[in-house]
Amino acid sequence: MKLFRRGFLRLSAYALFGAVAAACGLRTQEEAPAASDAEEPLILQNENSPAIKPTWNVRFFRPFKAVDHKAWRLHIEGLVDEPKDLSLDDIQKLPSVEQESRMVCVEGWSAKAKWEGFRYQALAELVKPRPEATWVYIHCADGYYEYLPISDLAHPRVLFAYKMDGELLHDMFGAPLRLIVPFKWGYKGPKTITLLRFQDKGGQGYWPTVGPYSPEGTIQAGIDHPLDLGGRREISGGEVTEY
Repeated sequence: MKLFRRGFLRLSAYALFGAVAAACGLRTQEEAPAASDAEEPLILQNENSPAIKPTWNVRFFRPFKAVDHKAWRLHIEGLVDEPKDLSLDDIQKLPSVEQESRMVCVEGWSAKAKWEGFRYQALAELVKPRPEATWVYIHCADGYYEYLPISDLAHPRVLFAYKMDGELLHDMFGAPLRLIVPFKWGYKGPKTITLLRFQDKGGQGYWPTVGPYSPEGTIQAGIDHPLDLGGRREISGGEVTEY
């Protein structure tokens, strides 16, 4: 089974963003486990990998074994009347939606894709959150975690995605399931999700606890370097819809 870790695909071209690179999940050498602890050496994906689009930076919080898609389950618990353990086949039976949206990283780059998945409303009908549930805690296979209010998850542009550009998500893009929140920085869109816990209280996701990152993660006005388009442009904040 292959192991994956977050790594720069275009670090040389974007070295000026090094000070904030950690927000997308880089770990120090001291934190990462030795390759001898793994079944196979860690694989640092790069632009030459046939599995990765050259117009994307791909990172994970820490090295981890690629998820077995057949054994994977989305565990849903907490303040719901009907907890569930959903397989990849199960989530594909939910009403599906396609949308094109751009992910914007706090580092200063962005890239777009066509995503397919399900909205929060379809999930809510299945698990029936209780009235006191106002937040969802999200945990991922690589140990990453995030909190989002249900008001954000219910936004009409938020998508639980299992397909990208017409194909099931590749492991390096967060298979089997990731969250797309187009109006938030990329760190608010966890990948390889394994757990959703409905709660009556929120919290801070990982990055605001270790650096100057806002808990709400709303995209701010500034400079964007769209990797798929090239160049540099100003953005006004919120979802970037200029493709």
